[in-house]
Amino acid sequence: MVDNLAVDAAKDVRPPIASFGPSMWGDTFTSFSLDDKVQEKYAEAIEALKEEARSMLMGKENSTTDTLILIDTLERLGVAYHFEQEIQDQLQEIFHFHSKDENDDDLLPTALQFRLLRQHRHFVSCSVFNKFKDEDNKFKETLSSDAKGLLSLYEAAHVRIHGEDILEEAVAFTTHHLKRMVHQLDQSPLKNQVKRALEQPLHRGIPRIEARHYIVAYERDDSKNELLLKLAKLDFNYLQNLYKKELHDLSRWWDELDLKSKLPYARNRLAESYLWGLALHFEPQYSYVRVAVGKIVQMLATLDDTYDNYATLEEADFFTETLERWNVAEICRLPDYMKIVYKFILSIYDDYELEAAKQGKSFAVSYAKETVKELSKAYNKELKWYVGQQTPTFEEFVTNRVLTSCIYVIISMTIPGVKCASSETIDWLRNQPKDCYSFC
Repeated sequence: MVDNLAVDAAKDVRPPIASFGPSMWGDTFTSFSLDDKVQEKYAEAIEALKEEARSMLMGKENSTTDTLILIDTLERLGVAYHFEQEIQDQLQEIFHFHSKDENDDDLLPTALQFRLLRQHRHFVSCSVFNKFKDEDNKFKETLSSDAKGLLSLYEAAHVRIHGEDILEEAVAFTTHHLKRMVHQLDQSPLKNQVKRALEQPLHRGIPRIEARHYIVAYERDDSKNELLLKLAKLDFNYLQNLYKKELHDLSRWWDELDLKSKLPYARNRLAESYLWGLALHFEPQYSYVRVAVGKIVQMLATLDDTYDNYATLEEADFFTETLERWNVAEICRLPDYMKIVYKFILSIYDDYELEAAKQGKSFAVSYAKETVKELSKAYNKELKWYVGQQTPTFEEFVTNRVLTSCIYVIISMTIPGVKCASSETIDWLRNQPKDCYSFC
């Protein structure tokens, strides 16, 4: 640890300024114009196809395996949000009354049922895979030629929890055989699915990106359902236009602020920031969440760059103290560039307060502001470690790193747009739960 004199001597030293290139998107979204008539046609066509797809999903003649495959297809195509209640009802019935499928010894439906039930918060024991092991407690080598079954088990193994050794083994087993097998498969949709899964397991992917990949693969599948494919394409295009409109509105907001010229040391990454919100909630009813997250992530990038790339230690201390007071009247003690950052933060939370009141979520405002204050302190602590050339303990580093991950700031920003969020949610978040990512 360096002494205080060394830290004091560095208080007026500005860190090396990082150079960030301009946004690759230019004015792509600023110039976008949404055609409402096109959107209306998409919406009408989607509604008509939804009814037919719903009838398929609720068909009484479907076997358990048929229903599971259909639900999986709807989810992979990105249209399952249209049938949330129906899917919930079907999985509830399967969980309670059809724990044993007619193809109980078949790996594909067993693994598929396990994964879908777990992803929909039904606990299923991993012991369902014991029957696929041999006398030596290893996965049967006869499974090594079952490409579809291996792929299903591979995806299922990624929803494991700590201590499920059989699923840890399943990851290694399926990865080994799928890597070997992918070179032997002909140029088929299955080969592309295997390659994609090895690159990005479904459970760890961003739903919209995974849907885009799967639509292409599904179109090449001889067993595809033309109605579902058409629904997926229409829905994808409809939502894509909605996202472009949201990016258009965000771009106008960002251009009016003109922080690109006022704070040249900070990143201009608005489109990338918006993708954080899209990754959290892609459904049309979460427009507020996507836009709000886009704004807050761009703000967080600006704040991070202020501490990391420009502020002296003394300026950072002043800024942290001033933000703690959360009073625009205190702004006079800051240097000019920090006044801009300070006003930027306060303006975002002024808008947040209005939206929270509108949605009956004013209880979230004080907590949302508190998360930014805590983040500012965490950034300031990191700067002091860097400037003072100090090495924190592992515990100190991890505790601070949780805050600088920005998870609490981002979650708090989404609350006005999430119907289920309540004052109890805030109480839960104040305890900094380890599983807070599940809220997203």
